[in-house]
Amino acid sequence: MSEKNPEVRTRVVHVSAASRSYDVHVGAGVLGEVGAIARAAAGGSRCCVITETNVGPLYADAVEASLAAAGYGVAERLTFPAGEEHKTLATLGALLEGLAERELTRDDVVVALGGGVTGDMGGLAAALYLRGVRVVQVPTSLLAMVDSSVGGKTAVDLAAGKNLVGAFWQPAAVVADVRCLLTVPRDLLVDSVGEVVKHAVLADPALLGDLTGRPLVAGEPDEARLVDVVAKNVSIKRDVVDADERESGIRQTLNLGHTIGHAIEAASGFALGHGSCVAAGLSVVARASARAGWCPDDVADAIVRCVAAQGLPTGTDVPLDELMRYVAHDKKRHDDSVNLVVPERLGAARVRRVPLVDLGALVAHDLEGADL
Repeated sequence: MSEKNPEVRTRVVHVSAASRSYDVHVGAGVLGEVGAIARAAAGGSRCCVITETNVGPLYADAVEASLAAAGYGVAERLTFPAGEEHKTLATLGALLEGLAERELTRDDVVVALGGGVTGDMGGLAAALYLRGVRVVQVPTSLLAMVDSSVGGKTAVDLAAGKNLVGAFWQPAAVVADVRCLLTVPRDLLVDSVGEVVKHAVLADPALLGDLTGRPLVAGEPDEARLVDVVAKNVSIKRDVVDADERESGIRQTLNLGHTIGHAIEAASGFALGHGSCVAAGLSVVARASARAGWCPDDVADAIVRCVAAQGLPTGTDVPLDELMRYVAHDKKRHDDSVNLVVPERLGAARVRRVPLVDLGALVAHDLEGADL
């Protein structure tokens, strides 16, 4: 693992959720500090790293060495097959059996090392095992760094849809090393920018403009910019989570682009990346919102331009009936309506209760002109 770059300042964002407060450490070369951070934040005497088959060979040895140096007894790691298709109850069951076989106690720590799937699986396993043990999230993808590792939402998928079984379980700490992004394939890195654009639309118009003019994944990686962008995104999500941990109010706005995006993702059999699906869903909802009079045309245009500048999709060719079938299984459905997050202006969004039939008509109208 490369030494920490002293010219790139590590940023620490403090989260004060109702159930637990913790720090998110964002830097370049901070993977070697996981043990010391876990020791200070979570304590415990033993730990177990949960990872997947792509990330484990790259980073698990370094993380386990850091944990051992901090005084932890490191149990044999648990590794599951990479990919959203393995984010299932069966995989979760195997992880829980593995923690029991390793005889972790309530005083011990789970370390979730990987992207969003690993964060979900490791976080949910920690939430359920012995009715809850501490977890340290170590995200290695941009998507996980800016979004899923922060806020405590953990889940697995069902055949009916994405993230339908889960729990809120805040981590004891988060360690995000942007150096890990150097080993992420470029197409996956581009995919992750979908959540970055979403956060910019919600709370940072200046960041949206910067991303439109300077796509985040272009040319050689700029570690300082990556640390800054990740920290900004974490701060945006922190502000929302602090105000509404359980998604009863303002936290629902973080689902901007997700109602349609999750439907696109499920319809693809999870072959299309989550960030790309969010980007497509965000674009579809932005255009539909402008058409419905919920936001000005120039707001929708700015959103779609930024999405396109990142090389992300701005529409979908999923048939309307199939798309709406998956929307009907969305967690945000209420009877015959769904809570749809719509942009009102750059930097502000609101939740509208929209009948499914009306949403279908809006989306159908929008898809006719979508840039596919």
